[in-house]
Amino acid sequence: MFERPKTGERAVLVRLAVGAAADAEALREFEDLARSAGAVAVAVITGSRRAPDPRLFVGEGKADEIRAAIEAQGAELAIFDHALSPSQERNLEKRLQCRVLDRTGLILDIFAQRARSFEGKLQVELAQLRHLATRLVRGWTHLERQRGGIGLRGPGETQLETDRRLVGERITRLRQRLEHVDQQRAHGRKARARAEVPTVSLVGYTNAGKSTLFNRLTTAGVYAADQLFATLDPTLRRLPLDDGGAIVLADTVGFIADLPHELVAAFRATLQETTEAGLLLHVIDAASPQREHCRQEVEAVLQQIGAADVPQIQVLNKIDLLDDAAPRVERDAEGRVQRIWLSAQTGAGVDLLVAALTDFFHREAVRRHVHLGPNDARLRAALFRTARVLRDETNAAGGWEMDVELPRREFERLRKSDPDFSRVCADGARAPRSLPLAEGPP
Repeated sequence: MFERPKTGERAVLVRLAVGAAADAEALREFEDLARSAGAVAVAVITGSRRAPDPRLFVGEGKADEIRAAIEAQGAELAIFDHALSPSQERNLEKRLQCRVLDRTGLILDIFAQRARSFEGKLQVELAQLRHLATRLVRGWTHLERQRGGIGLRGPGETQLETDRRLVGERITRLRQRLEHVDQQRAHGRKARARAEVPTVSLVGYTNAGKSTLFNRLTTAGVYAADQLFATLDPTLRRLPLDDGGAIVLADTVGFIADLPHELVAAFRATLQETTEAGLLLHVIDAASPQREHCRQEVEAVLQQIGAADVPQIQVLNKIDLLDDAAPRVERDAEGRVQRIWLSAQTGAGVDLLVAALTDFFHREAVRRHVHLGPNDARLRAALFRTARVLRDETNAAGGWEMDVELPRREFERLRKSDPDFSRVCADGARAPRSLPLAEGPP
């Protein structure tokens, strides 16, 4: 087995078109990923196969080509833009005589560099350990099997079992810590609900300009750069609306094609801000030739984390990079905002987005008169937790007369999950578009 170097930035990049045509844009994104991790690409190897080779993924001839490039360029690392099995990684390392990293390991390395908060570091470590757990055998190839004879009887599989147990215990501790962080986030969401402040979450493909837009709206000063996964840790800021109300805007981690399952699982607590938001702003790079592909990848991740049903407005960003593109708003047949074209970099069209947010929360507000009996105290408490109570008075029967206002999504959830809610709810209408949220009951 070769001696692994202590460092390794000079890399040969390998990407094959497996069962499909070559994709120049996907190759460019792969090169950007490697650059974001700090790699210096000294050679790029491309090719195509109908199916991956079970042993080497790339096949014998292509493996020889990669090794020749490594030796010619003095590379220390081969990075594959594919998910490799542990056995494929081991076989490639033996064949290429250098360290091999797959797409999952590359993205995990970038996340490890970007994590700054305590929660972010815990999440990245958990994802790394889950990935490492399937590859422990790589570091102990000299102990893979028992040997016979005097002086040759070693610990054998015992060392591997010890490593797996230690990794498993560390994963358990990390999960417990993240559960505690998740509880803290849940308390924060409940506090915002009690304060009647809705949450809007920014989502989108990495490098679509989410953090730049977040800074433009909130002057938060979040780090933003023209690189993949420039920011990792979620940030929340209060954003005033045009009608005098306010929302909490959440900047979340960017998504990418073939996002490792380990990351989705580890960041579930952070992504909870997305699943429980009142609205998603899906930021899309309008200047990208892969705009539709990126949009579909984000939609797939949203489906995976259970946020597909959250209301969404598409924000087409970076129109300053397009010819003759002006800020504008696109609406559906019922007048709801579907799409906004703007530039977070120049600020053009940002005022249209703030106006659209104000309009959305006016339209989505549902007002109802609720007649509660003396035995409906449980439901009354639930309404105080989830709705904005505009009026609360006792009636002659010992119950309560209430006027409440709540988001349509929450209204539908209560109506479906609590039969008593439909029983006590009088007919009503949505809050008029021109009616400020701070006013009393209609």
